[in-house]
Amino acid sequence: MKIALLLVSIMVSCSSLASRQESASEVHKLWDEDQIDRGVGAVEAIHGDTLLKRDEARRLRVHELLESGSLKTAEDFHDAAFIYQHGQTSDDYLFAHVLATIAVQKGDSRSLWVSAATLDRYLSSINQPQIFGTQFHSHSNSPYTQDPYNHSLVADQLRIMLSVPSIEQQKLNLIEYNAGRWPAQTRPPGCTPERFP
Repeated sequence: MKIALLLVSIMVSCSSLASRQESASEVHKLWDEDQIDRGVGAVEAIHGDTLLKRDEARRLRVHELLESGSLKTAEDFHDAAFIYQHGQTSDDYLFAHVLATIAVQKGDSRSLWVSAATLDRYLSSINQPQIFGTQFHSHSNSPYTQDPYNHSLVADQLRIMLSVPSIEQQKLNLIEYNAGRWPAQTRPPGCTPERFP
């Protein structure tokens, strides 16, 4: 009888573990899809309504995974933050910031940058100036800009601590963007994890 109970207990534990690992790998698969849809990995990016619909479906699934308590690890929250960062509303960006903060709290220093970027994106979405300088944008073929941007609120020392380039490097990056090139220093050295190009 004790052996039967032990076996049932082990089977339930293994089933629960497999379910958690499946969910974790599911959120990572969603993150992979998010990156591929944006052209990461030498594939052509998806644009327009197709991308928006795919992004929305990913956010809905991540929300289901969060509500079920399936996301546990720092990487789970990191991946979920990136998915929500590609949302369309202020709430999406603010929620992405919360997810990134949790990932950092769980020990994922790679999520420092997305924590700063999501706050900048949130601020921009509510018509406030960004404070870290992570958001570069161009409208109707105009030159890239970071404006509105409150350069003086956050010191470069804090930017670097959050894996954001200094203002001087951002100025160089802006020149590269406007020349049609991807800047080499979008994050300080050592802050780009292996899985990011």
